[in-house]
Amino acid sequence: MCGRMAVTVPIDAMAHVFDAAPSNDLPQTPDYNVCPTTQVAVVSGGADRARRLEPMRWGLIPHWYTKPNDGPLLINARAETVLEKPAFKSAVHDRRVLVVASGFYEWTKDSEGGRDPWYITREDGAPLAFAGLWQAWTDPKTGETWHTVAILTTAANDAMQEIHHRMPVIVEQKDCGLWLGEAGKGAARLMRAAPEDALRWHRVDRAVNSNRASGPELIEPFDPES
Repeated sequence: MCGRMAVTVPIDAMAHVFDAAPSNDLPQTPDYNVCPTTQVAVVSGGADRARRLEPMRWGLIPHWYTKPNDGPLLINARAETVLEKPAFKSAVHDRRVLVVASGFYEWTKDSEGGRDPWYITREDGAPLAFAGLWQAWTDPKTGETWHTVAILTTAANDAMQEIHHRMPVIVEQKDCGLWLGEAGKGAARLMRAAPEDALRWHRVDRAVNSNRASGPELIEPFDPES
């Protein structure tokens, strides 16, 4: 799965990398502990519209929810079943975006059940582009409309299996147009695990286990023996 991430790329650099015009209300960077229900930067686009870098709430809210917590918190969507789930099956055809991050966190357990966090990035140091699905949700009480997003996940590749059995679907730069719907059909073939050598990871301090933690030290390598 993907339940926490870090974004250290400046907004202008993010816009340049993905050739997207930035909106004025993007979440500030750097943020070393991006949690569900907060705003994340996504790249939207399509065959008939220019790319935009815009904010969306992480945690897709289906249109039939009467309030944000009317059901499960949908921060992830499984690639294997996304076409079957009512919350996602229309979005996967018509509402695909890229969720931009520098890295993400996963956890393993030690012999006593303690949660050890790992920070995972691209091997080449480039920003990550997670395959995302979005949904507009309108609050029936206030009339306010939110744009909300979930990150697609798939079975982890063999290398990643030592950390977690799931991983986010990562879209390569050359495939961004296909995922966004700019380059015709065939986006389904992108819903797969990244190559074995695409990612690297290191242990980080358990401080990140708290969703209130912040600061660059959260992504620094940690040696439990030191």
